[in-house]
Amino acid sequence: HESETQSYHERKILPYRRSELYKVIADVESYSDFVPYCTGSRILQSKAWQDGTTVMEAELTVGFLAFRESYVSTVTCKPDEFVEVQPFCSSSSSTPLFKTLNTAWRLQPVSSSSVQLSTSPLQDISARNCDARTPLDQGPTLVTLDLAFAFANPMHATVSATFLGQVSKLMVKAFEQRCVALYGPRT
Repeated sequence: HESETQSYHERKILPYRRSELYKVIADVESYSDFVPYCTGSRILQSKAWQDGTTVMEAELTVGFLAFRESYVSTVTCKPDEFVEVQPFCSSSSSTPLFKTLNTAWRLQPVSSSSVQLSTSPLQDISARNCDARTPLDQGPTLVTLDLAFAFANPMHATVSATFLGQVSKLMVKAFEQRCVALYGPRT
């Protein structure tokens, strides 16, 4: 019996500019310094396209409980808009630990006059809250994280089920704390 894909969705408004959040999220090489369960991160190659998009091959190492696994992912970064991480070559990238592991970060401007900053995930916020008179990179920013993964071994899924439901919340919190460390606290 194969392990089911677990999907998580987090949304949070942070008091930082999209460009600031993007720099933190796109800095894959620093992930092992602050991302939960990421014990290693390095860029194997990187290519920038004329439209500003960067596509990287990155090796990430994750570890939890007694498990540790390295895998190569394709990381696609569109400045100030999104960062997506997907297995590098889906047919051969299945690792002994994960059958699949996909991450997508989205950044949307939000008018500071239309919403109240919150420390909890918000459910009904969308780009319609963007005030056309507010420059797009002034902050605050709606950060959306979609995380989907499936373990190759159902036993790993069972063992991890008790705490992996919190991974997306932990990841958003880790990136938020990284922004505080780099740019200072904001309200």
